[in-house]
Amino acid sequence: MRMVILDRDGVINYDSEKFIKSPDEWLPIPGSLEAIARLSQSGFRVVLASNQSGVGRGLLDMTTLNKIHDKLYRAVGLAGGRIDAFFYCPHTQMANCDCRKPKTGMFREIAERFNISLEKVPAIGDSLRDLQAASKAGALPILVRTGKGEKTLSEGNIPSETLVFSELGEATKYLIEQIK
Repeated sequence: MRMVILDRDGVINYDSEKFIKSPDEWLPIPGSLEAIARLSQSGFRVVLASNQSGVGRGLLDMTTLNKIHDKLYRAVGLAGGRIDAFFYCPHTQMANCDCRKPKTGMFREIAERFNISLEKVPAIGDSLRDLQAASKAGALPILVRTGKGEKTLSEGNIPSETLVFSELGEATKYLIEQIK
């Protein structure tokens, strides 16, 4: 089974310092929906793994988070793709949970749920914690320069095996070419 793990904010949609708190605030980065469609059509299972501490902070409730995700699912579907699963951590950093990236709880849950090893499974994110979680889980960390990506790259200390691409579409092209 081919799988790719994507972070949400900054990879698929524009990020916000004030959190994405409503479906109206969720705006896709140009080309990201089409990139997900290409991954789906090329046989990849597309799984999202995202910290969503806005829930734990009381900035949005689960109903609103589900409405945001419904908008995301519909938009990906209209582009010809699909998202096979969405894993998220609703906790704040102070909760010290195991699921919040850079910890690997979400990644372990993905491996268990899909009954696969995450060894070299591409995991695409825009922040250091995305890359650290992927690396610790044995996945292949991929940084995109959208969202916080440029800042993450300039600050350094990214895992040595990290691949870097300008945006999700470029990373998708690379991944699809690797399976041919």
